[in-house]
Amino acid sequence: MSSDVTSDPHEISIVVPVYKGELTLRSLIAEIVAVTEVTQTPTGIPWRVTEVLLVHDNGPDRSAEVIRTLAAEYDFVRPVWLSRNFGQHSATLAGMASSGSEWIATIDEDGQHDPVDIGRLLDAAVENAAPLVYAKPTNAKPHGALRNASSRGAKALITGLSNGQKASDFQSFRLILGEIGRSVAAYAGSGVYLDIAFGWVASRVVTADVHFRDEGQRVSGYSGRKLLSHFWRLVLSSGTRALRFVAVAGATLAAIGVVMAIVFIVQWFLGAHFPAGWTSMMTVILITSGALLISLGMVAEYLGTAVNMAMGKPSYLIVSDPADGPLGRRRPE
Repeated sequence: MSSDVTSDPHEISIVVPVYKGELTLRSLIAEIVAVTEVTQTPTGIPWRVTEVLLVHDNGPDRSAEVIRTLAAEYDFVRPVWLSRNFGQHSATLAGMASSGSEWIATIDEDGQHDPVDIGRLLDAAVENAAPLVYAKPTNAKPHGALRNASSRGAKALITGLSNGQKASDFQSFRLILGEIGRSVAAYAGSGVYLDIAFGWVASRVVTADVHFRDEGQRVSGYSGRKLLSHFWRLVLSSGTRALRFVAVAGATLAAIGVVMAIVFIVQWFLGAHFPAGWTSMMTVILITSGALLISLGMVAEYLGTAVNMAMGKPSYLIVSDPADGPLGRRRPE
């Protein structure tokens, strides 16, 4: 007799990109142990974690040794080894591609996200028939005021550039249908912003209120340069509206120039005299030249992204555990 699918627990794969997880991974896995058994969401929906994919992104600490130890201790822990450091989004894609459950939850390695709160995301997904749910923090993020303000401003800009996607909802703590996550991981090109790619295919995106915990003593792996690069990739992945904005700005400048020329001609016929206008001329030249350079630079970036995709540059490359291959062999004593 077939089982009642309405009472079967939802099975979830957890993907954890690991860059500096040496001090936090063990406590994170210890928390996940409790939800590998069937548990219930706040509204009573049964669920359980079937596997945890720890994606080693070749960070500077001893995370690899910790991952090997955890995989030996827990049968639900699955290491995923990348050939080099590809970044958080690519590591997340690699983990999703390696998953096998109905749902995929992505969480950070630093303990900010409580695995039990996956149940809240699942409630929101089922209630709203949404294949993608983002955690919405109910408390202030554990970063400085300047970084938080910059993040809000950047997300507001991206929301305006993208086709209706609310960048303010983007979080690394998310729940997505497994078949959608694995499909995105299969076709997403190099340099694509993960959440933008999700928005291309998810029929509905909702949020669920979650309290984020403090990061503790872990220092963020995002420097100012990396955050800027992160933002620029988000801009390039958001579509071609940025190019349209530059085109509109150019057309506006041209229209202003025509209007000013007409005004000056009329005033000249009325007997007005103008001093040598080097300042205004240089200002106009600089503005128009800057607009041209910005537009050319953006076109070059788009072309560069397209070239990388056409050349087959991978978003990630999964390899075997380096310690088990030729690189792990030591000289005989």
